[in-house]
Amino acid sequence: MHDYWFEFSKVALAHLLAVASPGPDFAIVLRQSLRHGRRIAIWTSVGVGTAILLHVAYSLLGIGLILKSSPVVFAAVKSAGVLYMAWLGVQALRTRPRADATMDGTPITPPAAGAAWVTGFLTNALNPKVTLFFVALFVTVIDPGTPKWVQTGYGLWMAAATIGWFSFVSVVFTRTAVRATFLRHGHWVDRALGIVFIAFALSLALSSLR
Repeated sequence: MHDYWFEFSKVALAHLLAVASPGPDFAIVLRQSLRHGRRIAIWTSVGVGTAILLHVAYSLLGIGLILKSSPVVFAAVKSAGVLYMAWLGVQALRTRPRADATMDGTPITPPAAGAAWVTGFLTNALNPKVTLFFVALFVTVIDPGTPKWVQTGYGLWMAAATIGWFSFVSVVFTRTAVRATFLRHGHWVDRALGIVFIAFALSLALSSLR
């Protein structure tokens, strides 16, 4: 009898190490938390977690292996990721002083919940490193004989755990003391995160040349 609990523990540990590692997902949730507050940050976190289901779906269908084995298709996915992260970086670098208003004093309107969800979803979905992680996970950690419904359960757990983790990050970085500090130096933090996003984009672009 297959020990699904043991397999699940390996999946959960691998996912925990991956989701807790600093990356584009963490950077976008951090930016949304400091710039727009808890509600928008949590919606962004839900978007990141929902994208996990996309990775799980194509891994279950075997499409992940096609993405990995097809240089043209994978290059297209990687290019989309590079462009999106570079765009996020440029947007952050253009941040003006004060997180709550523009230079002329006009309040900055936070994005709608749906827009925040899309931002989180695309940040995770277009990251080719996440694609490779899920392909490797479903090939090397999960037994091919594991029923699809059990593998789907693993995926639902990873999505829920991702939402939970980044919602926690959202709460931590939207505490009054933290946000008060940010509002004094917010545009510099935002610009620093812009550099981080551009660095991620460059890292992905350079990996294509290897």
